Amino acid sequence: MSSNTHRRDNVSVHNQLSKSQNTNDLPAATDGASFSGVYRESVFNESSAYEEKASPVWYLYLVENRLGQLYTGITTDPKRRIAQHRGEKVGGAKALKGKSPLAFRAIFKLSNKSEAAVLECKVKKLTRSQKNKIILSGQLELTNTGSTLKLTCIKDELVE
Repeated sequence: MSSNTHRRDNVSVHNQLSKSQNTNDLPAATDGASFSGVYRESVFNESSAYEEKASPVWYLYLVENRLGQLYTGITTDPKRRIAQHRGEKVGGAKALKGKSPLAFRAIFKLSNKSEAAVLECKVKKLTRSQKNKIILSGQLELTNTGSTLKLTCIKDELVE
């Protein structure tokens, strides 16, 4: 099944769900597809009822390689992601291939993927000296249209 067909099926099921009053009218989830929302995900369970599941926590991280270069990324699981970057698991970034050892320099907890992606883009645009200040202070502070986002590094809580 193509991804476009899969998306149409999810939209179709979502439309059926919003029109349905009776749980017996709900479509069967035969292919294991999940039905996604912006910040919440609906999941079909065995009792034929739909329930809400909270979005995962996202993390912005800075990794330093053996050459002293910094890499910025986002993930829902920092331990898994560093293992991928190190080549211990499939799926690491090309930019880090063959540049182990890798070490986290900073990790910041964010509430959703959208916030993490926007912040990742902003941090990637910072100079090396600005990133070093973030690493040394353990604080990430960005101002956008009058509001300031202040985050504290949680690397020590996540990394042994």
